[in-house]
Amino acid sequence: MPGRFGNLDFLARQVVEGFITGMHKSPFHGFSVEFAEHRIYNPGESTRHIDWKLFARTEKLFVKRYEEETNLRCQIVIDTSSSMHFRGAGRDTAGTSSKLDFSIECAAALIYLLRKQRDAVGLSLLSDKTELHTEAKSSSVHYKMLYTHLDKIYKKKQQALNVTTNTSGLLHLLAEKIHKRSLVVIFSDMMDNQASPDALFSALQHLKHNKHEVILFHVYEREQERDLSYKSRPFRFIDMETGKSLRLNPADIKDKYVQSMADYFHNLRLKCMQYKIDFVPGEINEGYEKVLMGFLVKRAKLY
Repeated sequence: MPGRFGNLDFLARQVVEGFITGMHKSPFHGFSVEFAEHRIYNPGESTRHIDWKLFARTEKLFVKRYEEETNLRCQIVIDTSSSMHFRGAGRDTAGTSSKLDFSIECAAALIYLLRKQRDAVGLSLLSDKTELHTEAKSSSVHYKMLYTHLDKIYKKKQQALNVTTNTSGLLHLLAEKIHKRSLVVIFSDMMDNQASPDALFSALQHLKHNKHEVILFHVYEREQERDLSYKSRPFRFIDMETGKSLRLNPADIKDKYVQSMADYFHNLRLKCMQYKIDFVPGEINEGYEKVLMGFLVKRAKLY
């Protein structure tokens, strides 16, 4: 995708503007993404700054917002471990996203949305260690810096193999670093420890305990990764995080594998409901709409 879209700032603008245009033709046009100078009116506060002309057009109450005002602090967290480089067997063309590509593209679009709202945004990149952590800020210089960091990873042509995941441990550390009462947006394939996801959810619970709101975008590839759709012949499978390989015919294990993955997805959703974490599946070939809408729905509930 880098060769097709150019820089991330341009891609983010195209994605968000196309999404907003689509929203205006749908029942969701009431969201305030187009109002960079306004915020939703909160019942009980002074009516002095209500924009009545805007009310006449939208039948919704918005308050004129000053440049220095920030409604939201958002921390975007991206899992950059090796498993996130998966894009599907034989699907390594320039026009196909890996899970990491998709996460970066979505993050860039969210940053653009946050910038339109003059919200503060920070970025954390996690693998087996914290690759990057910035505080949430709303200056134009800060936004440019975030795009620079994302662009650097996005344009890397060499996959970072054998980089393991320590998402749970690093999220515990992050929970203490992030400004209180932030919205934490996580992009991860949740491959930290599929056999025992309790450690990861303990870290997510830590974020909630520290008064943060959490959206988990579970990034996955449906055809090969979830449904094991391969031809009925032997393949050599390589674990991208450990380098271990296994040769087998996928048809021999497909039914058991697919059921295991379905159970895992179901348990993830149930755990998120239990801990009051917004869970949004993000299939990398379905586009950005579900991610952007999931974010806007959450933001509308908070502010």
